[in-house]
Amino acid sequence: MFSSHATRVEVGIFDASSGVESARYDLPARTGDVWHGYLSPRLAGPGAHYAFYVHGPNEPERGHRFDPNTAVIDPFSRQLSVTNPLRSRVVDGYFDWGDDRPPAIPWLDTVIYELHTKGFTRLHPEVPEAWRGKYLGLTAPAVLAYLKSIGVTAVELLPCQSFLTEPFLRERGLQNYWGYNSVAWFSPANEYAVTDAVVEFKTMVKALHGAGLEVILDVVFNHTAEGNEVGPLVSLKGIDNSVYYRLMPDKRLYDNVTGCGNTVNCEHPQVRALIVDCLKYWVDDMHVDGFRFDLATVLARDGLGFNEHSAFFKAVRAEPSLERVKLIAEPWDVGWGGYQLGRFPAGWAEWNDRYRDTVRSFWRRDAGKVGELAERFAGSSDLFRHNGRKPTANINFVTAHDGFTLHDLVSYNDRHNAANLEHNADGTGNNLSWNCGFEGPTEDPAVRALRGRQTRNLLATLVLSQGVPMLQAGDEFGRTQYGNNNAYCQDNEISWIDWRLCGVNQDLVQFVRLLINVRRQHAEFRRETFLKGTASRTGVKDVSWLHARGGEMTQNDWQDGNVRSLGILFGNRHNTAHRLLFLLNAGDEALQFSVPAVPPIAPWNCRFDTARTDVEVRTLDFSHYYPLAANSAALLEC
Repeated sequence: MFSSHATRVEVGIFDASSGVESARYDLPARTGDVWHGYLSPRLAGPGAHYAFYVHGPNEPERGHRFDPNTAVIDPFSRQLSVTNPLRSRVVDGYFDWGDDRPPAIPWLDTVIYELHTKGFTRLHPEVPEAWRGKYLGLTAPAVLAYLKSIGVTAVELLPCQSFLTEPFLRERGLQNYWGYNSVAWFSPANEYAVTDAVVEFKTMVKALHGAGLEVILDVVFNHTAEGNEVGPLVSLKGIDNSVYYRLMPDKRLYDNVTGCGNTVNCEHPQVRALIVDCLKYWVDDMHVDGFRFDLATVLARDGLGFNEHSAFFKAVRAEPSLERVKLIAEPWDVGWGGYQLGRFPAGWAEWNDRYRDTVRSFWRRDAGKVGELAERFAGSSDLFRHNGRKPTANINFVTAHDGFTLHDLVSYNDRHNAANLEHNADGTGNNLSWNCGFEGPTEDPAVRALRGRQTRNLLATLVLSQGVPMLQAGDEFGRTQYGNNNAYCQDNEISWIDWRLCGVNQDLVQFVRLLINVRRQHAEFRRETFLKGTASRTGVKDVSWLHARGGEMTQNDWQDGNVRSLGILFGNRHNTAHRLLFLLNAGDEALQFSVPAVPPIAPWNCRFDTARTDVEVRTLDFSHYYPLAANSAALLEC
C-alpha cells in the first residue's frame, strides 16, 4: 500500500460471517513509499476479508487525517464485503472466458446505448426474478435479443464501481441510484450481484460480447464518497489524504471542483498510476471495451487549470492495454475553467452538449438556429477539427441519464423534482424543452400527435448526424420519469424502465430500428471527414445545404432568424447518381419543399417522414416538390 506520510501500517483479518477481527499484522517492509508484506493463503486466501489500519499524524491543518483506530479499505480492492462496515475481500480471480473476444466495433459504426444496470431489467417480465436489476439480468436471452434487434453496438453502463449513498440522502430516506459516488474503483458494486459481483460482472460482459455488443463502463475518478472535511474516513482519506486529494491553501479544506465535496489529485504520479492500473484491470481482467470518464476535466487539471498535454493523458497513451479501448470524456467539471469541450487530445471522444442544446433548440422552434444545426449535423468541425481528430470524436446525444428522458423533453416545460425532497430546486432549469402545448400527461390527440412527431424528429436528427450517436435506454419506446430531470436518488419506478411501454409504443421502436439501419446502410451518415459543403478537386460536393425554394442557402438565408427549415443533400444538386436528401421543418407551417429533379427511371423514395407513424418505403409521385408537414422531417433517396 502506498502512503508517503504514514508511520506504520497494519492489516486486519476479519471473519467473513461475523465480521469480527481474527488477527492483525504489521506490514513489515517499506520500499520507498510502498508498505508491503506477505500473508499466506492459509491466513488470507480467497474469500478472506481484510482492512488496513494506518498510523500517522492527525494534523488537518497540514492535510493529514490519519486515524489508526479506523479500518480503511484497500484502494486496490477487487471486491468489497457485503457487510457493514465495509471490508476488502480477497478474490480468486479465475474465470472461464472461453473464446471471448472484444467485438472491436470501429468508431464509425458505433451506436451507444446508455443504460443503468439495475433500472434496465428491474421490471423486465422475461428476466428471471432473481436476476432482475442485476448484472445477470443483462444476460437474459430476451434482453440480448432486444439489444441486438434495435441495432445498437455498445452498452454504456452507468457506474458499476462500488459506491456509497451520501449521508444527506440517507437522512431523507433516499439513496444514491446512479452510482456517481465511488469508494472502491477496482470493485464491481455488490448492489447488482446475486451472490458474487466479480463473477457475475464477467458473466455479463461475456454474454454481451457473445451478442456482438461492446461494454463501456462509466467511471468516476474525479471524486470519492469520502466527501469534504466532515465526510467519512473510508479509504484514501485515511491512507494519505494530502496526496490523494486536492486541498485548499487552508489544508483543512478540500478543493471542490466536482461539486461533490472533494477532488482527486491527478497531478500526483501515484494517483495517476492508481487510476491507470484500475483501467488496465477493467480491460485485462474484466474485459470491458471502453470507458466514459465522469467530469473528465479533473483528470487533466494542474496548478494552472486544465492541461490538454497533461501527464494523465500521456500515462493513458503509454499503457498498451488501453491502446485500443474507447475513451470518452465528459469534458467539464464545475470549477473555474472547467468547460473544455473540444480540447481533449486525439484518441479521445467527448460528450457534445452543444450538439444536444442545438438540436433541442432547433426543434423547439427557437429563432436563428438553422446555421448552428448544420454545423452540429456536419460533425462540429468548429470544435473538433484539430490534431487530426475526426467527426467520431463527437458523442452526439439529445438525452442522457442526467436530465429529461426523450418523452419528457417533449412533454414538460419545467422540471418536476419534488420527489427528490429539495423543494424542486435541484436539476437544471435550462432544459430547452417544449411540452407541445400542455404540461405533462394528456389525452388530447393533437398534442399527443405533435409529441410523437417531435420525438421522431429528435431521434432522426441524432442518428443521421455525423459523429457517434448515443441513445438513452427506453427513449425508443417513450420511457418517462414524470418530469423529474435529476433522478439520481430515485431507486424506484421513477427511474426503472417500464417495459410495458415497449409494447404500447412499438411503432416508435420500429422507427428507431429503421433509423439505425439507414445509418448502417449509407456511408454518407458515417464519414471520417467533416461535411464541408464545398466542391472537391473533382468538382463534386460532399453536401449541399438547400433552402425550401430548392436553391443553395445564401449568407442571408443563414442569418435570417425566421428560417426554420433546411434541406441536406448529400452530393451535388446536379449529380444524378444515387442521392440522399434529408429535409427538416421546425416551423409551424407546412412547406412545399423544392427538390432536385431526377431522371424518370429513378424516382425519389421516401424512407421515412416523421409526420407519419409507419416505416414503409414510399415511391413518390411528384416532380419538383415534397409536401413537408409542419414540425417534421423526411428522408428521401433515389
